[in-house]
Amino acid sequence: MSMSDAVPGEEDHIEATRRAVVAAALPHVAFDGWTDRTLAFAVEDAGVDAGLSRLAFPRGGVDLALAYHDLKDAELARRLGDEDLLGLRFRDRIAHAIALRLELLEPDREAVLRAAALFALPQNAAEGARAIWRTADTIWTALGDTSRDYNWYTKRTTLSAVYSSCLLYWLGDGSANASATREFIARRIDNVMSFEEIKARITKNPLAAAMLKGPQRLLDRVRAPGDTAASALPSHWRRKS
Repeated sequence: MSMSDAVPGEEDHIEATRRAVVAAALPHVAFDGWTDRTLAFAVEDAGVDAGLSRLAFPRGGVDLALAYHDLKDAELARRLGDEDLLGLRFRDRIAHAIALRLELLEPDREAVLRAAALFALPQNAAEGARAIWRTADTIWTALGDTSRDYNWYTKRTTLSAVYSSCLLYWLGDGSANASATREFIARRIDNVMSFEEIKARITKNPLAAAMLKGPQRLLDRVRAPGDTAASALPSHWRRKS
């Protein structure tokens, strides 16, 4: 069966299956990793329909790990949507969002470590990059980003790099309440903001502005995708009329 075979309303059952199987899988991941073996145990423990489980996880353990990642993104979006962050500087909102995303992972640290190892494999690296991109998109969207030009991409690319480094640091952090990780997040964001300040000074320079006029015309054609579905990295090129 494939996703195209799903009957109307079945997608809700597939999503419920993902949630149930991921929850059942976590106790097994520490021993067997994000593998087909773990998936088989989880399907049995959750008591879900075998056909729906094949639709929910067509590629086995890799899709199981991705489902876990996406469920955490969805939880992050809900949590950020319930919070009032308007009193914070924007850099502090981003730092808070990253710290919250890692806080949501804390109960499953071993499972996250196993997932990091899984997506470090060459055959899974692209899926891992897409997953991190979706996390960056989740954060920017939750914080109210309205950019639709090339900045839509640069913001998510930059945040993907920041989040990835913070995640790896957090995995090795033994400090109380992950205080060292929070300090690391602040430093990484400071680095990014320093770079943005340098960019702003360059663009204000008349000579630099003249040199960048050609590349800027190309960048002006770039637009954010109309559909930011989680299935792939987004890309869109608008032809000037």
